[in-house]
Parts: sequence; structure tokens; C-alpha cells
Amino acid sequence: MADVMQTTTAAIRAADTLLRSAGGRSVLLRTPSPGTPGDATEQLGLATPTFQDIELAPVVFRKARALFPVGKGPQWELLVSATAVQAVVRTLAYESASVLFRNAYGVLVDATLMEIVSATGAQIFGAPYIYRLVLREPISLLT
Repeated sequence: MADVMQTTTAAIRAADTLLRSAGGRSVLLRTPSPGTPGDATEQLGLATPTFQDIELAPVVFRKARALFPVGKGPQWELLVSATAVQAVVRTLAYESASVLFRNAYGVLVDATLMEIVSATGAQIFGAPYIYRLVLREPISLLT
């Protein structure tokens, strides 16, 4: 059992090191802010959605190799450290990373909000060591 834990920890550290050395940068994950009870405009049904931006680092951002369908725009890949994702999941009390990414509004990359098309995690012995997000620019920016 100790060998499994050492292997898992080594894979997570290796992924973090690889992301840092391959141009590790940071991006912002845009998520909904917790509501503030008692807001007068919300009582009238005029609630304005608020967001919080959470830094994810280290990440590697690159253009996806796959061809994109006509009218859908190019897709990008974001490789994210599982260490950073797990810290956000714990801080915001989400059940899992998949729930976090499903509830997120998008990812801010250099002041451009990109839509999350899919999010998958690579695992070793059941523990994630890296997440791959496929991103796309909003359609309104493509026309």
C-alpha cells in the first residue's frame, strides 16, 4: 500500500513539475459567487449574477490538434494541475472536480472568457494527477 501512495504522490509531483517547466502559467476559473441573503434587489426578483475568479496554476494552454466543425471556432486545450484543482474543490466545498467545472461559467485566459467544452482527469491508482479542459471562445467573438 505504501508503494501505491508513493507512486501516486510521485505522479502528481511529476505532473506539476512538467506543467511548470512547459510554460506554466496561470488562468482564472470564473465561478458563481455565493449569494448574499437580504439583498433588496434580489427580493424583487432582480438579482444580478455575481462571479468570482479563482486562479488555477500551473497550467499549460495550447491549441487543440483536432479539426473543428464549421461555425464552432477553434478549440484550445488547458492542462491543469490536479493539486490546484483539488485545492479549489476543497475551498469551495464542491463534491468533485467534475461538478466544479460543470458549474463554472468559463476560464479567463488573457482577459478572454472561454467556454468549457469538456473536462477530463487522468488518474493513477484512482487519484487524479492532471486535468484536461477543452475550451472554445464564445460564438459571439467568432463572428
